[in-house]
Amino acid sequence: MSAAGAGLSTHVLDTARGRPAPGVRIELHEVTGGERRPVTEATTNADGRTDAPLIGRGHLRPGTFELTFHVGAYYADFPTVSTPPFLDVVTLRFTVADAGAHYHVPLVMTPWSYSTYRGS
Repeated sequence: MSAAGAGLSTHVLDTARGRPAPGVRIELHEVTGGERRPVTEATTNADGRTDAPLIGRGHLRPGTFELTFHVGAYYADFPTVSTPPFLDVVTLRFTVADAGAHYHVPLVMTPWSYSTYRGS
């Protein structure tokens, strides 16, 4: 993909309810030499996505990043979730090797498990 399509995006899917997960707070950090530097913060919309890419086209660069999803508050009203919840904060650390490619890093979750993948 060309640099015009490059960037970083995410979305959150709630497989326990079978729908996107609105209202999940997300933080993005860049990790360099063990130090975490905040890049941006967003909250998912009704489609489980952020309103804008976390890193826009042409601004992505190679490096290590962390996406932190605050899922405990989202599942607070789920009927079988304990207090405190089993999953509260999910952090995904990943590496961008090709700044000219688009990186889409979704979170697929339930109150007790999660997975991710590199999407398009």
